[in-house]
Amino acid sequence: MAYLQDETDGEITNLNLGELDLTTDEFILDEVDIHIQANLEDDLVKEALKTGVDLRQYSKQVESELQRIEQASIKDYIKESQNIALLHNQITACDSILERMEGMLSGFQSDLSSISSEIQTLQQQSVSMNVRLKNRQAVRSHLSQLVDELVVPGAMISTILDSPVTEQEFLEQLHELNNKINFAKELSFRETLACSDIQDIVDRLKLKAVSKIREFILQKIYSFRKPMTNYQIPQNTLLKYRFFYQFLLANERTVAKEIRDEYVDTMSKIYYSYFKSYSGRLLKVQYEEVADKDDLMGVEDTAKKGFFSKPSLKSRNTIFTVGQRGAILSPAELEGPILVPHTAQRGDSRYPYETLFRSQHYALLDNGCREYLFLSDFFMVAGNSAFDLFNSIMGKTLSMFLKSMSTYVSDCYDSIAVFLCIHIILRFRAITAKRTIPALDKYWEAVLELLWPRFELILEMNIHSIRNTDPQKLGVLDTRPHYITRRYAEFSSAIVSINQTFPNERTHTLLGQLQVEVENFVLKMAAEFPSRRDQLIFLINNYDMMLSVLMERAADDSKEVEGFQQLLLARTQEFIEEILSPPFGGMIAFVKEAEALMEKGQLDRLKNEEARITQLVRGFSSTWKQSVESMSQDVMRSFTNFKNGTSIIQGALTQLIQYYHGFHKILNQQTFRSLAVRSELINLHHLMVEVKKHKPNF
Repeated sequence: MAYLQDETDGEITNLNLGELDLTTDEFILDEVDIHIQANLEDDLVKEALKTGVDLRQYSKQVESELQRIEQASIKDYIKESQNIALLHNQITACDSILERMEGMLSGFQSDLSSISSEIQTLQQQSVSMNVRLKNRQAVRSHLSQLVDELVVPGAMISTILDSPVTEQEFLEQLHELNNKINFAKELSFRETLACSDIQDIVDRLKLKAVSKIREFILQKIYSFRKPMTNYQIPQNTLLKYRFFYQFLLANERTVAKEIRDEYVDTMSKIYYSYFKSYSGRLLKVQYEEVADKDDLMGVEDTAKKGFFSKPSLKSRNTIFTVGQRGAILSPAELEGPILVPHTAQRGDSRYPYETLFRSQHYALLDNGCREYLFLSDFFMVAGNSAFDLFNSIMGKTLSMFLKSMSTYVSDCYDSIAVFLCIHIILRFRAITAKRTIPALDKYWEAVLELLWPRFELILEMNIHSIRNTDPQKLGVLDTRPHYITRRYAEFSSAIVSINQTFPNERTHTLLGQLQVEVENFVLKMAAEFPSRRDQLIFLINNYDMMLSVLMERAADDSKEVEGFQQLLLARTQEFIEEILSPPFGGMIAFVKEAEALMEKGQLDRLKNEEARITQLVRGFSSTWKQSVESMSQDVMRSFTNFKNGTSIIQGALTQLIQYYHGFHKILNQQTFRSLAVRSELINLHHLMVEVKKHKPNF
């Protein structure tokens, strides 16, 4: 306790400073400053300092006020002592009650803990029971299915034993029996004891079903062998019951193999017999006249043969002309009905080889495609297996076709027939490819390997025949188109028109060689004529004829057409100069000479040619009409094609007008303007009008 004396009034003030030890090291003056500062921040202190109140006096006032309040509080407490005691008793009573409630709640808590553990136990038991239930349901499902599969119904037994195989009920029960057989096999692999209970009855039903199915299918196969039978009908019936073979293949492979072998043997004989008979009867309606090795393009029509030689065709030109034969490649005829030989024989009809070939191979295509689809569907084969099965049936027939075709081709000299057969095969191959039937692909290739070399050989023989032709042995010379060039034109146009759909480079090459030989032949023949005029007439007639035939059948932009157009144009221009030379040669020579001098600037060298010019002017004026008329008549007599002759006359008259126009132009030069004969020149417009009168009309 510290005591301080106020210097002003000498009173000693008792200040309670607590346990203040000024000597201790723990005392820190900084903390005192902090407390003072905190007290100064107090609102009351701030207010007192602001108003200038004496703090000592204010402290005493506060202390007296606190004492007064303390005394008042003690009086109030004494006054309320009974209530406080009552409150104390009540609190004590409540405390005991709460204590009892706490005991009860603790009991409830322990009870709830035991209930929770019981609920958890029940939940575990429920999950366990649920798992056992699901397991039992799963077992029941499997057992139920197993029992259903193991049980052989009486309806199945009676149907398999007694019902005909064609009934729908038999087919349905056969499916069920097949399922039970497969299920029994599966159980036997698992060594299921229950399997032995049904194995015996299932096996006996299987044997019965196999026996009935075998008998049914074999009867259908044997029905193919009856004469005049449409085997497509029993085939369709077998397809309706294709599951029968599937059942045999799965359960009795020996029987399935027996049926398959029987079908293969039967159908192989049927196809071979049918096509052999059909091919033989087709040959009876073929044209009797066929080309031989002497019927070549370069052979003379009047060539003599030996006494024992084979008679030639009545008209050798027919083997080089396609005519209506090319119509066989049209879709309507290509896939049209096959020929019926006995009907054709009754009508005394005859056909070229390619028509018989088309009919024979379309029958093969139709039957082959149908057979391949049947084999794939009924015997459930595909790929190489289907191809091998097809060959085992059709192989003998295809070999017979190839052998007979090889025999025919080796002695065939009708190149158009061979070429048409090639394109028939190319189109049939495209049809089978569109139908996605690969069974005949190798056969098509084998046929083409026979036909292409033969066609090329015949074409080469014709090329050699033209190359080796001796013009002096071909009879009387004639300026009209030669029969050999006509043969070439017809043949070349036929091959080009047929070859457009399936172009072949080797064919184009051989045709090019043939064209070269024909051009050489025409030049050799033309050389036999003594005059150049007749040579040109012969060349133009032949070029024009060949060009007309080629443009009628082949494309206008083909190599053959383009080549002969150039040759015809060159020879026509030369012929025009040739026919203008006799009547107008002097004027033409003068014009050419004068034009050459004009280019060199030496036209004055002709200044002294007044007599020559006068003769040319008066000669042209007096004779040109008669000369043009004579020239026109001569041209029309010389050319077999009226249109070509007219074109040549028009070209000649046009050329004449050009020459006379050049003659006019030369005489209008300064060098010749003093000539009096210029007044006798014919007016160009008048000349053109007069010339038009001499142009022949179509």
